[in-house]
Amino acid sequence: MSDTNELVSQSAVELKKRLETREISPVELLDACIERIEALNPKINAFCATSFERARIEARQAERDFASGERKGLLHGLPIGIKDLEETEGVLTTYGSPLFRSNVPTEDNTLVRRLRDAGAIVVGKTNVPEMGAGANSFNPVWGATGNPFNPELNAGGSSGGSAAALAVDMVPLCSGSDTGGSLRIPAAKCGVVGLRTSPGLVPSERKQLGWTPLAVVGPMGRDVADTWLQLAATAGASGTDPLSYPFEMHASIDQERPVDLSRLRVGYTEDFGVCDVDDEIRAVFRSKIDALRGSFAVCEPIDMQMHDAHGCFDVLRAEAFVMSLQKAYENDPDSLGPNPRANYEMGASMLLKDCVRAHNQQTRIFRDFQKLFDRYDVILSPTTPVSPFPWSQPYLKSVNGVALENYYRWLSLTYVVTLATNPALSLPVGTDHRGMPFGLQMIGRFRGDLELLLAAHAVEAVCDASPALRRPKPDLAALSTTRVDLRAIVTHPPVLDASAVPLADRPAV
Repeated sequence: MSDTNELVSQSAVELKKRLETREISPVELLDACIERIEALNPKINAFCATSFERARIEARQAERDFASGERKGLLHGLPIGIKDLEETEGVLTTYGSPLFRSNVPTEDNTLVRRLRDAGAIVVGKTNVPEMGAGANSFNPVWGATGNPFNPELNAGGSSGGSAAALAVDMVPLCSGSDTGGSLRIPAAKCGVVGLRTSPGLVPSERKQLGWTPLAVVGPMGRDVADTWLQLAATAGASGTDPLSYPFEMHASIDQERPVDLSRLRVGYTEDFGVCDVDDEIRAVFRSKIDALRGSFAVCEPIDMQMHDAHGCFDVLRAEAFVMSLQKAYENDPDSLGPNPRANYEMGASMLLKDCVRAHNQQTRIFRDFQKLFDRYDVILSPTTPVSPFPWSQPYLKSVNGVALENYYRWLSLTYVVTLATNPALSLPVGTDHRGMPFGLQMIGRFRGDLELLLAAHAVEAVCDASPALRRPKPDLAALSTTRVDLRAIVTHPPVLDASAVPLADRPAV
């Protein structure tokens, strides 16, 4: 890696300070990010469509703004990657689906608009599973995203491209979204931070079932402070999301009173009583708890039995897929890949009584889960049940030799928390038994996103002081020599005719 690209290893918070003091320029920072993307993206396929020329125009404008003393917002001049499920004006947005391989939206959605209004510079889109279905980011349009620690293994999903891009310092910030774990799982697998926000905290315009609390959008960063920064730029009420609500927070986590871990009451569970978890991951989790327990006032196991969670999630998840895929399925079922099609067909076979029962079950799960916070401030669990597996394996088929009943059951450590609606964060805490990143899932009280982030920030500080617990970083020199073919599954490359080329990348007329 060149000396120029050493700049991109700095945190978003530090880069923000250096931009504001004009120690560095937005153009210099963007060029460093583009250099890193061009060097390593062929190795892990984190970014799909890019908008470098438009980004350069915006970076030059940001440079003029800083020179004249103007400040556009909290993220002014910071490059960002946008998950390819979010609509971006003038930039190819495919959702990883052949149905949208030439789709160029005419406007940004609410999340992207807020990020741009805060001064962030969009450099491109990050890869996802087809239609966001599954936790392995591969699709027939762009191919697979490889794990930065071993590109033959998967990076998680559906925010896999974002997590991988952050892990190798392509950009300081990325967006993500989460239904059953799509922020938390790739963050865990790639050694970065992903926050599943409380429903409505960051408005999500693309939900077609606006009242569901399952799907949220949220920030991803390499550390907790960066994650806080992006949240501060995007949180708050919007007329595009009926669950959104007014929210104010400081721009920097350092403006808050730090959490005293010696007063924190922590409960932990390996499996919520219902999740299949690999025996070796259980052992790794216990070792992390043992290393951290002395920092807390209370650190004890919780006996949990969330028996209704699997069937409840099956139905509520299926409702969303029926809504979003019905037209495509009725026009041509074969236009959908196996995961999206399976989701639609499962949902279409359900009855009204199934939906009513699932909504009642979620209500009971929510109420029971909140009682835990009468005793605890934070609940801990593993984020994922296994170490990363090959991206060529579409999903995990078994745990401890026992077959799983469907392609997403291995996400249950995160989706049981989705049902409770509490904010949840994956924090990198060293490595697992195979030397891959290990994610600790931290769960906060109802709408306690800021409390959770502050607790995670304090735990992160403890981990940073320990070689065994601090955030792992990929070997970029080794990564640069890989010969893995991550586009081997591409069957529907994007159609880049004149109408489909991102506006910023079209030749001047």
